[in-house]
Amino acid sequence: MLQKLTINNYALIDNLEISFGQGLNILTGETGAGKSIILGALSLILGQRAESRYFFNQQKKCVIEGSFKINDFHLSSFFEDNDLDHEAETVLRREISADGKSRAFVNDTPVNLATLKQLGEKLIDIHSQHATLEINDPEFQLLVVDSVAKHDDLLNDYRTKFRSYKKSVSKLNELIAESDKAKADLDYFQFQFDELEKVSLSPDEQEPFERELYALNNAEEIKRNLYGAYYLIQESETAALSQLREAGQQLAALEKFDPQIEELHQRLNSTIIELKDIAAEVEAIEQKTHTNEARVEEINLRLSLIYNLQKKHRVNSNAELLQIQDDLSEKIQQALFGDETIEKLQKQLVADKTELEKLAGKLTANRLKAIPSIEKQVIDTLAEMGMASSTLKIENAVGKSESQEIGKSNDLSDSRTSGLSDHLTKNGVDHVRFLFSANKGHSLAEMSKVASGGELSRLMLSIKSIIAKYTALPTIIFDEIDTGVSGEVANKVGQIMERLADNLQVITITHLPQIASKGKNHYFVYKDDSAAITYTRIKKLDEKERVTEIAKMLSGDKPGESALQNARELLGEVSSS
Repeated sequence: MLQKLTINNYALIDNLEISFGQGLNILTGETGAGKSIILGALSLILGQRAESRYFFNQQKKCVIEGSFKINDFHLSSFFEDNDLDHEAETVLRREISADGKSRAFVNDTPVNLATLKQLGEKLIDIHSQHATLEINDPEFQLLVVDSVAKHDDLLNDYRTKFRSYKKSVSKLNELIAESDKAKADLDYFQFQFDELEKVSLSPDEQEPFERELYALNNAEEIKRNLYGAYYLIQESETAALSQLREAGQQLAALEKFDPQIEELHQRLNSTIIELKDIAAEVEAIEQKTHTNEARVEEINLRLSLIYNLQKKHRVNSNAELLQIQDDLSEKIQQALFGDETIEKLQKQLVADKTELEKLAGKLTANRLKAIPSIEKQVIDTLAEMGMASSTLKIENAVGKSESQEIGKSNDLSDSRTSGLSDHLTKNGVDHVRFLFSANKGHSLAEMSKVASGGELSRLMLSIKSIIAKYTALPTIIFDEIDTGVSGEVANKVGQIMERLADNLQVITITHLPQIASKGKNHYFVYKDDSAAITYTRIKKLDEKERVTEIAKMLSGDKPGESALQNARELLGEVSSS
């Protein structure tokens, strides 16, 4: 429900705030006063294109904000999918700067215009005399039937299973494509796999080999320096060990004079022992260090093989080569045994299809049962509005759609998948079509081809009055759809709008007093030219002001007592009904 609309700097509106109520909200005013301007501003938060030339002040930005109560619309999944905060009172805001740049927000979170439009369409339905697209939309027509059929749980269950089924069909096609490609490339994959497997790669061998090769290539220098270090520690006339032993003898002679010297002597002895171990290890390494051309050649061959494989497969490590080997093994297994996986999935899909067909059959039965009731209710309602010669026929071409949800996207392009989902769509197997005739003796046809704008408006009103009995609808705004009706027909149209508003919020712009009198809330739109600039204003009328406004709609700007009395009678019908 639209609770509040705030408009800043749009057309003739500098600053305007309107609070709407439940039920039937009426907007009246002279032609050109700005009623359609208000709808134009509202359309901006429904994602329509904006142009700065329509700004009241070309130097300021235009801001439109709508506050909606959304508890009953089950929109949690939409908010979750778009990473938005779901709040019982949700605010849509659109800001358009003077240079034409636009920003959109939902509950103060920035969104793109497409998201704003998607949400707006779920909250507001603007219907004018010329808005005939929705009524001819097969999706909308099926929605009408489903609303009356009252099988939301069944339909949601079917759609959930259908989405899963559709994903499985796509997966099957992927497996088939992968299997066919794997079979075609089997020899190539097997050659590459054998080449890698024959090498018996280890993930950690490359770096040790490279270190060993570096040492072998520098063996003479390593041996020479090791021997030099050993000679200086152990063998030379001034060897470190010899000098340290002599120093120890000096300290030993002094131990009797100072306990601290005894401790230093012990530490020196420990150092001599450690240095002797170092000399021994240096000698051992020097003794085993030697040139080995055979080992150099062996390591070079191994590393050359590894480097060539890495270059061939465009990787930098053995770990990556081993991953390629595993991938090749998987592809070979797919080529050899992929048909088993495909057969298993095919059997599951056949079972899933059978279950979907059972659910679709239940949907069809419910829809066929609902169709006669819809036809009767629409015809009866149209008769109330002066279209007693109208005929509505709802056809259901079960499983005969020209384009299938899966087939049209070429998902089922292989004989191994043919027949899996041929006639199933996200809505079942039903394809309804509304055929209409407004005049006796005329052939039934699509509604847009055989009905005038005024007739289509009344037809849409009758259909939506039926839907509203069974499901929560967004706020409906009727923009002068009563054009072309008058007298008792206008009164009936008003009564139907009043009944429709029992189940949802209705906002209607009208010039007919019979309809205006049915409103629960009445707003008067007018131009204020008391200042240098003309402004569009709006005010909610109290009961006395409503009598005067409806009397003016009946007889002109200066209504007499009879017009005022007539207005009171029209309003009295509302209060007594």
